[in-house]
Amino acid sequence: MTEDPFVVHRSLLFTVAYEMLGSSADAEDVLQESWLRWADVDRAQVRDPRAYLVRTVTRQALNRLRTLSRSREEYVGEWLPEPLLTSPDVAEDIELAENVSIAMLTVLETLGPTERAVFVLREVFEVPYGEIAEAVGKSATAVRQIARRAREHVAARRPRVPVSRSEQQAVVERFLAALRTGRLQELLDVMAPDVVLIADGGGLAGAARAPIHGAALVASMLALPGRAVSAVWLNGAPAGRIEIDGRVAAVSLVVEDGKVTRIHAIANPRKLTRLDEPAELAR
Repeated sequence: MTEDPFVVHRSLLFTVAYEMLGSSADAEDVLQESWLRWADVDRAQVRDPRAYLVRTVTRQALNRLRTLSRSREEYVGEWLPEPLLTSPDVAEDIELAENVSIAMLTVLETLGPTERAVFVLREVFEVPYGEIAEAVGKSATAVRQIARRAREHVAARRPRVPVSRSEQQAVVERFLAALRTGRLQELLDVMAPDVVLIADGGGLAGAARAPIHGAALVASMLALPGRAVSAVWLNGAPAGRIEIDGRVAAVSLVVEDGKVTRIHAIANPRKLTRLDEPAELAR
């Protein structure tokens, strides 16, 4: 028996939903809703199952995103995406790794729902404009304009200079080593003077409710003893897992010019449920 197209493309469909929502739990809910719709479809009338399923998932994700945008306005403190444990293999697809990174998902959060859907489908998955138009309920001309605006918006906010995987890994290792020792100077040496720390506790874990700016202040907050620090791969990039007094946090870093320029620390326990088994991501 031929395997069901939904099963064949599940990793792709999950990646589409996760990129649009920044949450694996919400992405799984979208896939469940999409599966129920797919189960009622006359397969004989579907010429391209992959395209059909991507459109279905996009529509469901858009509905969920519009609902979430209201609840996120009431979120306690800073909102960051839910980190996913990934294998180092994900980093081999450079474009996929860049687009599922915590930094990129944080930028995508500043787009409107339709802009985000168009950007993800076009820039990440190279879906034709006509198919995107069907998915978001716009004309192909409108979709092209939305895509252009979204590209400009993202380009203005993403890291200025991309770094190689080896440089990223080396700087992350230095940062994690400094965290293990808790030595202030070692932290200062690996961070840019204007580094920014953004923490997400969601009101459920201790975390600064506004961004912390400046190496001196950030280092003084991080230079604490008694924590277990391990290297992990999150969202296609080297990152860190920190445990202190039984509490866990995931740390993702932006590196530019050999220094850490931005630290994303996710401590909300509801967002740390996917740190034990690697997520299957695909384009």
